[in-house]
Amino acid sequence: MFLSIRTRLLSAALIVLAAPAWSLDNFSSMYKGAGTSGGSCGNNYSITGAEPSTGGSYPVFVYMVGTTETYDNASAMAAVNSMAAKGYVAATIQYASGSFGGCSTISAKTSCVFNPASQTSAISQLCQRSKADCSKGVVVAGFSQGSVMAILAKNYEPRVQAAFGMGAGVKYSIYDLSSCVANGKRILSSDHLRTINGEKDFFMGSNQSSVRNQLQTLTGLNCGTSATGCINTGNNSGWGIVLNTQVGDGSADHCYMRDGSCLGSENKLDSKWLTGSDNWALEPNLQWLTTFTKK
Repeated sequence: MFLSIRTRLLSAALIVLAAPAWSLDNFSSMYKGAGTSGGSCGNNYSITGAEPSTGGSYPVFVYMVGTTETYDNASAMAAVNSMAAKGYVAATIQYASGSFGGCSTISAKTSCVFNPASQTSAISQLCQRSKADCSKGVVVAGFSQGSVMAILAKNYEPRVQAAFGMGAGVKYSIYDLSSCVANGKRILSSDHLRTINGEKDFFMGSNQSSVRNQLQTLTGLNCGTSATGCINTGNNSGWGIVLNTQVGDGSADHCYMRDGSCLGSENKLDSKWLTGSDNWALEPNLQWLTTFTKK
């Protein structure tokens, strides 16, 4: 059974998110990743993260930025620090984000990040940390190209339990990713996926109808031709559309989490996205990810 995102997610988001008040330690490391056109995992890339300073072992959270974004930008670090404060070894992963690509190119980049059989992959570097326990689960999130990588992560790393994507779709301009990310075309099941897109997302057609169609194809969930959200009542997986009236700058575009357009504003965040409790804000969606891991 599915309900509108407004009757399910919004009520859940109003609950106070009581994360433990852990102090955090920062860390950095390196891994071997693919180049802009895919290929072998031979390039050096950075990992930046945070983890609780207290002893113990924790599940792992991985964040991937969008095309041309710096890997440690404001939205990435907001997600990392929030998840670390919830009791995760959390990190944002640098990769060859300077260009997009089709399924084979993005899959190659994703494999280099999430291949547990490679000691030089990003996930191996994270799972080897003394405070990381990947048997408790790995959860992932990302924006745009990074959201596609998050959705594909379980193709390579079976310990990935759930993914949250922003600006996630099956077609980006000239790139058709339907064959690898659409519902039923990937290992991650749609009941372990949540994605939120802006109604004015220019990569998805810049109108509610085209954005809705992409989200329906991505998740397999259909709540009607006028729905702005569709949620699985079993575990709150599903999709939502951010309206122009909900964001501070009045334009719920591809970069709805920013205060401004996609150009030149990657470190200027929408205050409601950063600290709000609405269904499209950061915290309710990260809190959803925590329901898939062990503590």
